[in-house]
Amino acid sequence: MSDPFVTRSLEEIRFWSRIMKEHSLFLRLGFRCEDTQLINEANQFYAIFEDIERRAHTFQENADPQTIRQFNAEVYNAATHIWAFKRKVLGLILQCKLPGGNNFPLLVDHVSREARYFSNRLDELNSGRLEPLPDAIIDENVFFLRIMADHAKFIGHLLDPSERKLVEQAREFSHDFDTLMFQAIDLSSMRPESQTEPLLSQFVDENRVSVKALRDFKKTARDLIEECRIKSIIHPLLADHVFREAERFLFILDMFDQSLSGMKVNKREILF
Repeated sequence: MSDPFVTRSLEEIRFWSRIMKEHSLFLRLGFRCEDTQLINEANQFYAIFEDIERRAHTFQENADPQTIRQFNAEVYNAATHIWAFKRKVLGLILQCKLPGGNNFPLLVDHVSREARYFSNRLDELNSGRLEPLPDAIIDENVFFLRIMADHAKFIGHLLDPSERKLVEQAREFSHDFDTLMFQAIDLSSMRPESQTEPLLSQFVDENRVSVKALRDFKKTARDLIEECRIKSIIHPLLADHVFREAERFLFILDMFDQSLSGMKVNKREILF
């Protein structure tokens, strides 16, 4: 019989280790050819997370919890190190020490936020510190809505300017998700008075509609890029990467919806 701690840990690591691996690739592609030290560091992180991803798939759902706890601690260490690397790169960019590179400062900040999220999730799992459901719903939405808004901005900037319709669609999604993020921040500041089940259910439902629309837009863009039917400088893997993160957000929203439907709002029966 599977242990919820083991299942949740492996599911998190399998998803986010691939994301971290791909971040390493995207950062490397954005460095200048003379940035050999940074390129080497990015390659090392790619190899580290590729190995973590491979190993995560070797564990079974009935694995020993203590073994998974140790694995979580090891992956936590790797996640904190790649976070530090990303913040170092961001600092160099903001100090104009990497002129001519192709890594947007917001993109580097974005991927560092995801590394911090990943390490925090592993720490929460190992320590057993789980937020009450209402807090988790709000905090996860604040995080992921900002991620989705960032994605829309990146897509708009990386499409060729001649792709006017797609660029405009990306800008509209950016505006929509900025608005949703600020609404989530407003809800966060109202805690605990706002923690009612009907309000949270509506919050989740409204966000799901918007995320599905963005997910479908990303899927269309990904398919068109793979078929060489639109003009952009978007790497095909990046197009798939942001699509998978939208799918991830929808998965989390569905988990919250199920939890709200099957439990009282002041309890948290899922391991999240």
